[in-house]
Amino acid sequence: MTVDIRVGDRLTMKKPHPCGSKEMIVLRSGMDFKLRCTGCGHEFMTPRSKIEKNIKRAERCEE
Repeated sequence: MTVDIRVGDRLTMKKPHPCGSKEMIVLRSGMDFKLRCTGCGHEFMTPRSKIEKNIKRAERCEE
């Protein structure tokens, strides 16, 4: 079962990024997610399975 996450969505994670921010913006979705931390601007790619377990809340972007 996959979660419907789209490019531009803002994710609130259960655990914070090392900079302290828990909010990420989705830049790319597929088998992997490319995310940008809203606190420090760091961009990274991580497997979908890891992200889906750690999402606390997802806010849909305005189109």
